[in-house]
Amino acid sequence: MTFDMERLYKEFYENSAKDLAPQLLGKLLCRRMTKGDVIKVRITESEIYYGESDTACHAHKGKTERTKIMYESGGAAYIYLCYGIHNLLNIVTGKEGFPEAVLIRGVEGFNGPGKLTKYLSIDRSLNGENMINSEKLWLESDGFIPKYKASKRIGIDYASEEDKNRMWRFFWNTE
Repeated sequence: MTFDMERLYKEFYENSAKDLAPQLLGKLLCRRMTKGDVIKVRITESEIYYGESDTACHAHKGKTERTKIMYESGGAAYIYLCYGIHNLLNIVTGKEGFPEAVLIRGVEGFNGPGKLTKYLSIDRSLNGENMINSEKLWLESDGFIPKYKASKRIGIDYASEEDKNRMWRFFWNTE
């Protein structure tokens, strides 16, 4: 069975991160490179960050210059520097006013959010990029829906025990 490629639309991104994180698995992350060629890679792993009450979420301490993009309507790229070396790609989701996003943790061929952004030349110059109509960074669907599993999030030792134990990481089930 073949499917036509479909760019994801505004209404898709306005869903909650809790709904979108597993739905992003299997979608194609598309990046137009500086020479004009387009690289498409399938998302294999995602992770939820949800609201000011989530102690793992950057918006936990409220709206700041860094986090203000998380309060916008879904569809923007939120890119930040982690450990001073890795740019990480999050997709802002939900309705305007509530901070939530999905971290793209892995794509086919690249396990790890820093590896995938390095491969796709995604850096903070793309922070705020509108993925709904961008010619640089967007998502597409070809109808592929993988089986997946959920687990605890990774690398959030600073979060509360409750937030560390949330099953908010999703990844392909290859069994």
